[in-house]
Amino acid sequence: MPASMPPRRSASRARAWVVCCWVALAAGAGAADTIRCLLADGFDFPVGKPDAEGYYKYRGFWPNGHLGEDWNGKGGGNSDLGDPIYSIGRGVVVLSEDVKVGWGNCIIVRHAYRDASGKIDMIDSLYAHLLERKVRVNEVVERGQLVGTMGGNNGMYAVHLHFEIRKNLQIGMNRSQFARDYSNYHSPTTFINAHRQLQASFQKVDIPVRTFAAYGKSLAADPPAGSGRGASIPIFTPKDSRASEKTPATEPDPSATSEDDFWSRLKKKMSSGKVTDSTGQAPEQKP
Repeated sequence: MPASMPPRRSASRARAWVVCCWVALAAGAGAADTIRCLLADGFDFPVGKPDAEGYYKYRGFWPNGHLGEDWNGKGGGNSDLGDPIYSIGRGVVVLSEDVKVGWGNCIIVRHAYRDASGKIDMIDSLYAHLLERKVRVNEVVERGQLVGTMGGNNGMYAVHLHFEIRKNLQIGMNRSQFARDYSNYHSPTTFINAHRQLQASFQKVDIPVRTFAAYGKSLAADPPAGSGRGASIPIFTPKDSRASEKTPATEPDPSATSEDDFWSRLKKKMSSGKVTDSTGQAPEQKP
């Protein structure tokens, strides 16, 4: 290796370095493109805060299949209609919209936090199929703050919360344009359990907003307003994340390979999925 060439960074350090560069660049891009916010001090579950009490994970995460988790109340049926949905941590609302189609009412909150190495990283948390949205775009929300209520996309599905955690800040509502794996997504429960309590800090950072295209459009065809100033939004490659996250033991559903097919099958499959709680254990069944 030439003497002038710097040593290769580890995957986690490289990701954190990209995010830090984005924060610094965004700070010079103008107030219209960023919202200043304190770092998150930890993350909780989006239902039954803080530990998902009274709820179970009906359907889990697996790459190239189901890219989030489906949460239901233990009361059965649609008894959880209208139940409160909470922000998993402090952050900025970057989407609050009725996307319609298979999504319905959706909210995305962007969170900045300090990772184990001390570097700043960012994630997006998505809450979908909501009955109501309780927050607006650019609003700063706190850990455990009400952001919406549980629904079923106006009767399209049995009532539940579809919940995702994304690494890539460009996805928005256009999942089909991005790799459906750990390069772009976290396993939600794994991430939350690993980041329950973070070091408290009074530091504020500039969180970028408007970084993704409108639903059904590409970034090339519909550049987001204010995000094209030469700043590099973090996008990760599969080799960056293989060492830090492993595929969960949940057996993938072999039929869950098409996003379009998923929406048409979900209502039917709600009667046959694996039931787990926030710890991954099967809850006690009622007689």
